Amino acid sequence: MEGEEEGTATMIDDICSNGVDETQQSKSIISTEQMDVEAHASLYSGRTKITRLLFIADRCGNQAMQLDALRMAYEEIKKGENTNLFRDVVQKIDGKLGPDYDMDQAWVDSVDRKAELRKEKLENELNAYRTNLIKESIRMGYNDFGDFYYAHGALGDAFKNYARTRDYCTTSKHIIQMCLNAILVSIEMGQFAHVANYVNKAEQTPEALDPVTVAKLRCAAGLAHLESKKYKLAARKFLETGIELGNNYTEVIAPQDVATYGGLCALASFDRTELKAHNFNFRNFLELVPEVREIINDFYSSRYASCLEYLEKLKDNVLLDIHLYDHVEALYSQIRHKALIQYTHPFVSVDLRMMASAFKTDVAGLEKELEALITDNQIQARIDSHNKILYARHADQRNSTFQRVLQMGGEFDRDVKAMLLRANLLKHEYNLRQSRKP
Repeated sequence: MEGEEEGTATMIDDICSNGVDETQQSKSIISTEQMDVEAHASLYSGRTKITRLLFIADRCGNQAMQLDALRMAYEEIKKGENTNLFRDVVQKIDGKLGPDYDMDQAWVDSVDRKAELRKEKLENELNAYRTNLIKESIRMGYNDFGDFYYAHGALGDAFKNYARTRDYCTTSKHIIQMCLNAILVSIEMGQFAHVANYVNKAEQTPEALDPVTVAKLRCAAGLAHLESKKYKLAARKFLETGIELGNNYTEVIAPQDVATYGGLCALASFDRTELKAHNFNFRNFLELVPEVREIINDFYSSRYASCLEYLEKLKDNVLLDIHLYDHVEALYSQIRHKALIQYTHPFVSVDLRMMASAFKTDVAGLEKELEALITDNQIQARIDSHNKILYARHADQRNSTFQRVLQMGGEFDRDVKAMLLRANLLKHEYNLRQSRKP
């Protein structure tokens, strides 16, 4: 069992691991003064609040923001039991916040002593449960061990113990609890293959899931798809997330994140029809993040300069998001390409100087972007570089109509011949004669 587990919007019409690893630290530093760190941190709870604060501290070039994030992380850690993470934060602070934020060795020793006693007690209880072969008690024992290790930052051990409860689950509620625990730890470890696996397990339980659990699973699946750069699938999951999510999953994601992740992924990958089909309750989430709402509204109202300006203002903040930072450039590029394609689509010819003005860019840069899209077959057109005009290559409608008529004629001829053949077979009782043969 253990080895198995280890291996294992109308939107347009209405609005128109484990924290900070070495890879994350190696990313470029973001210089920003826009983010209210305290307001951002208040959206989350538990370990993800701490890891997000540390992520901001490592990547933000503004020293005041860095120290603010470290101060809040220090205070949040002391509410828990993760002494290893506490030591790391103290080392990062390095005395810059004064004596109140130095190493509190007495607190560390006290927490570690209590942890040893707690672990010994849990081991004795679990051994007793195993001896008595009480499945529910064994399940709860492993679950308590998982909670213990998670609280102390031993995510690998926490995952193993949560996974071990699977053999002792007797109801669908137990299975869902096991899956949600495994998903939580897997997201923290950055093991998104496990996330997708346990989302599927939870969705396959025989009993109907309550709306809050459904919303949590959709968010988790959306994060897994986002991590694997399947932006269209991620957008679908976030856009289908019910407003019941509320603040019930702040240990993983805030409702504001659903709006941001879903909105950017949808703009990068959906067409208008798909956005209409995936409206549901997503407008409720967008009200929480007016910037994203305005980006979508401007994009589908063809106000591209305003849309791209909003995106640029939002960029520094999303680059400080622990799940989104690695996808910002790809998403922004896809959104810009879609805007360029959408601008050129209705016209037979486009003046590149006017288009450059609409996108607030220079003609030379715009021409290079359009050349790349034409080469990639995303725009059917050619460019007159001398006169700076783009001419669309429209399909020969006359020829296409003749082709469709010929195809329909062929299909009609085939169907008539088939009906005549069947009528002749019935007339001469061919099938009946065949059945009468000895």
